[in-house]
Amino acid sequence: MQKIELIRNIYIMKKQLVVCGGGSSSHTLIPFLKDSIFDVSVYTSRPEKWSNTIELEWHDPSGKVMGTYSGNIKKASSDPKELFPNADYIVFCMPVHKYRVALHELAPYLSKDKTVFIGTVYGQGGWNWMVDEIKKEFGLTNIVTFAFGLIPWICRLIEYGKKGVTYGCKAVNYAAVYPNEYFDQVNEEFFNEVCYKWFGKGKTEQSKNFLSLTLSVDNQIIHTSRCFGLYKVHGKTWQNKEDVPWFYRDYDDVSANLLADLDADYEKIRAAIRTMHPEKDFRHMLDYLALERFSYQSQNTDVKESFVTSQTLVSIQTPTIQNSEGLWEVDRNHRFFLDDIYYGNCIVKWMAEQLNIDVPTIDSIIRWSQEIRNERIIDDNNRLILDGKDLSAPLKAGIPCYYGYKTIEDIID
Repeated sequence: MQKIELIRNIYIMKKQLVVCGGGSSSHTLIPFLKDSIFDVSVYTSRPEKWSNTIELEWHDPSGKVMGTYSGNIKKASSDPKELFPNADYIVFCMPVHKYRVALHELAPYLSKDKTVFIGTVYGQGGWNWMVDEIKKEFGLTNIVTFAFGLIPWICRLIEYGKKGVTYGCKAVNYAAVYPNEYFDQVNEEFFNEVCYKWFGKGKTEQSKNFLSLTLSVDNQIIHTSRCFGLYKVHGKTWQNKEDVPWFYRDYDDVSANLLADLDADYEKIRAAIRTMHPEKDFRHMLDYLALERFSYQSQNTDVKESFVTSQTLVSIQTPTIQNSEGLWEVDRNHRFFLDDIYYGNCIVKWMAEQLNIDVPTIDSIIRWSQEIRNERIIDDNNRLILDGKDLSAPLKAGIPCYYGYKTIEDIID
């Protein structure tokens, strides 16, 4: 039997997959790639922290262990020259605001002699624009771009570089692939391997465009409206750490109403684009509750209920730091700002300006954010300050004009 397995491994050449980043999703992805067609390596700023074997536990909401998994990594490195020349697949598992920086780091080392698949477990903020940016700059003509619409699993870290935990997966997911005809290949080789194979659910439907991922509403409206809601109810600070409400467990009507209003602003943009292009398939361009019902196959009709009844979100704390006065405040450098303002709300605000659509809740959240971060993002007339240092810093924001797109038509894929 061992001899047969050895012969099999000799004749089946594995593809090389590089996971970019050390987020909680990478600690879930790597174990689920065990027994796949891939040898897995990790591109990380802290390679010395990574074990050769990554372990994963599957917990139910009570903490009971439902299953254990493990996967090996071939190499962990911070040197792109060591990992990317031979890469067949590259998968991003890092905060959205770091995507473009990492893409520019690895692009010079990608093979131009074979097809290279570049994707992410979460396609927020114009992922296709980011990949197209390096394709143009570095003359890459052999790239297949892909992205999940939603992170497939609820997952967290137990120990960096060693062990993660998942609380299960979405009932259904969706993903975009360009060129579209590569979807079946990516679905077979990657999408099914990291979810459906292990849970018997979480199959991936094809979205025919990346714009549906950018305008479907998940983190960029959930996080920003909740943080703004906490501010409106509690002010800027809390006296003690234990006074800080839980992010979802203590979700209130103020935050729920803000999310609904923010979603309504997004829906104005979605509706305008559907009207402009009735021939396009935008079935996956969904509002918050429609997306929640799609991904979890739930019957929720109430925003607040969708959070406070969630069995997988109740343990998530509000991201806070202690300031110089000893008070606790929302962490202004958390990804809830860096991802969801600069690669979320600001993108849709730009679209609204192109379409001459008022988006008052987006305006209020951006104005609050710039106060918290001591920046200038929007002016007194509620216009983005596109040439200001706080928005136009290199790779800081994902607003379409920073890629050279001038109109809404330029971003329709």
